Amino acid sequence: MIERINEDLKEAMKTQDKFTLSVLRMLKSEFINQSRKGTMHELDDAEAIKVVKHQVQVRKDSIEAYTEYGRNDLVENLNKEIEVLSKYLPEEMSQEEVIKIIDEVFAELNPTSIKDMGKVMHEVSAKITNADMAMVSKIVKDRLN
Repeated sequence: MIERINEDLKEAMKTQDKFTLSVLRMLKSEFINQSRKGTMHELDDAEAIKVVKHQVQVRKDSIEAYTEYGRNDLVENLNKEIEVLSKYLPEEMSQEEVIKIIDEVFAELNPTSIKDMGKVMHEVSAKITNADMAMVSKIVKDRLN
């Protein structure tokens, strides 16, 4: 994945796509920051995906704040950044797939109250490969209430 990002970075330089270039440079600097934490090492694909997911989540959180304050110009820019970053993420599981896994976990554990949320989320997160965990948490919480 890092090689693909490097190639896309070179392509953005060649085509003078300043927006994509700035997003990819930011992403590369985050990779460097993460590789410096602990022992210096080259990030593997799983670590790189975590960094990209985090960057997308930061932007989604910022979009909420900017929307609240009426800064639509910044919201539009952040949405474009998310679009660029999302190219490097594996496809997320659909809500139907997530609900199916949650149903299986509920059948196994038979949770009775919101106190069982931790156990349910632990089992669900072990079975889910790639999904928006905020959505998963909301579905589980709604079922437990």
